[in-house]
Amino acid sequence: MTAGAYDEPRFLPAGDAALTVELGDSVDPVVNRRVLEFDRRVRELDIPGIVESVPTYRSLFVQYDPGRTGFAALVDRLRPLVPAGDVPATGRRWVFPVCYGGEFGVDLDFVAEARGLSPDQVIALHLAAEYRVYMIGFAPGFAYMGGLPPALHTPRRASPRLRIPANSVAIGGIQAGITSIPVPSGWHLLGRTPAEMFDLARGDDAFLLAPGDLVRFERIDADTFARLEAGGGTIARQAG
Repeated sequence: MTAGAYDEPRFLPAGDAALTVELGDSVDPVVNRRVLEFDRRVRELDIPGIVESVPTYRSLFVQYDPGRTGFAALVDRLRPLVPAGDVPATGRRWVFPVCYGGEFGVDLDFVAEARGLSPDQVIALHLAAEYRVYMIGFAPGFAYMGGLPPALHTPRRASPRLRIPANSVAIGGIQAGITSIPVPSGWHLLGRTPAEMFDLARGDDAFLLAPGDLVRFERIDADTFARLEAGGGTIARQAG
């Protein structure tokens, strides 16, 4: 078991109609895989009284109807469903085109200066890494990802922007992310992808990414970005 995982899950009340099941205390792929498998098992059983379950980095939030079940009874139902050890990875692999710097990534130069790197070195480090989608949250389809190289770890902006573009490729602290809709944010913008991370026209697949998916990036120029955004080619592809 990874050092970040608890020996036993922690069941914590979250108000009078929800509970949180913590499986660890760190951003760790083993802990997160257990969370996602736990969530899958809970959904598959369709336990009476459960309204919704939401996986996070290291825990599962479970909302329930207190008129149909209670905290103690739910803990008894959930405890046997927690995976005892590591579970296989099941996510998809994606490659996203990104246009870096300039109007697409207004913080690229700042991050480079803050980390003692050139802009091209920042881009090279960002491209070389593989990122894991740990959770979706904050906004519809917003992907919180781990795997950011330590050399790029940069504290968030002291003064958040009131609005950043959708589909921005950004970093904040030890996290990487791709925004889904225009939102306020203190994350640093390195670039933007022409892929639509959130699109209601896709129906049940409105969120392009899901927890457990793995992501890599490839660099494109502004002309290619414009062509892809206009629908002139493949935007994001699943990798083998």
